Amino acid sequence: MRTTLIIAEKEIREGLRNRWVAAATLLLATLALALAFVGSTPTGEVAAGRLTVTVVSLSSLSIYLLPLIALLLAFDTIVGEAERGTLLLTLAYPVSRGRIIVGKFLGHAAIIAFATVFGFGAAAVAIAAVAAPSAAEWRSFAGLIGSSVLLGWVFLSIAYVISTAVRERSTAAGISIVVWLFLVLLYDMGLLGLLVATGGQGVIGDITPFLLLANPCDAYRLLTLAGFDAAGSLTGLAVATEGMSPASPLAALILWTLAPLTVAWGLFKRREL
Repeated sequence: MRTTLIIAEKEIREGLRNRWVAAATLLLATLALALAFVGSTPTGEVAAGRLTVTVVSLSSLSIYLLPLIALLLAFDTIVGEAERGTLLLTLAYPVSRGRIIVGKFLGHAAIIAFATVFGFGAAAVAIAAVAAPSAAEWRSFAGLIGSSVLLGWVFLSIAYVISTAVRERSTAAGISIVVWLFLVLLYDMGLLGLLVATGGQGVIGDITPFLLLANPCDAYRLLTLAGFDAAGSLTGLAVATEGMSPASPLAALILWTLAPLTVAWGLFKRREL
């Protein structure tokens, strides 16, 4: 365990040295504050508080930004070190490949968690200074932060699979962009096309909740927006979770984190340097 924590600490130090922690935190804080004060003022007849609207806005931002940050942070964690020769040096020490994978993941996971908590937390502090959010709004915001951290961890795991499966850093970068485009943009477009073509009837309509859970981005939407009354009532996504266990989106995100990490572990154990 001590070896794993040492590797995690090394990844955190590298993140600090490469300004990853500062850049991610500053970016999230800047955009969160902008959304909090520019895009979170309720208009019309929507009876929603400022913090609730901010949850909806930040969840939409997180769908695009956090997966990209996670993929950029970890896509070269294995293949990059292999190209530089530092991975061979690390493996010369009495440390298992499993500990290397877990240690690196813990370090990157800590970076994602820190950037998300402090970046989005800045918006909450700013809103609390000018408004009085209700307890339900605070619960929704806490759920947003927790699920956003978990979404980042999902894409870290996916990045580890990519990094252990390829031999060149440039290939890993290209695959990461394709994965981001598919899961964040193209998957939902294809699903929407199927629903329009079938009118939401038949087999497609019956399995739509499962198709949503099959994409970590959609599972994140369901967990963040439909899983919390204040945000779910504002977006209408609560309809999508009718008949679905409230724990299903959370379970899907946890599975999306553990399964790719396990695959990466298996690939790394068989990888020849």
